[in-house]
Amino acid sequence: MADEEPPAASGPERTDPVRDPWQAFSYLVSGVGFYGLVGFGLDRWLGTKYLVVVGILIGAVLGLYLTWKRMPNGSDQDPSA
Repeated sequence: MADEEPPAASGPERTDPVRDPWQAFSYLVSGVGFYGLVGFGLDRWLGTKYLVVVGILIGAVLGLYLTWKRMPNGSDQDPSA
């Protein structure tokens, strides 16, 4: 019994926010939601009917861009992990 190692500190596992898929999902949903609402507000204010679509598309593109910038590429990963 003296040879047993003490248990590792229990607690939530440390997740690297750069590799978190929920962060990528939140970038996409937030971008579409925010810029869609901006487009909707501009549509109401200017009396147009197309700016909500433009806002959703811009939000999707910016969400994808942020996801791409935050996710590591293959050369940045530690081979021993």
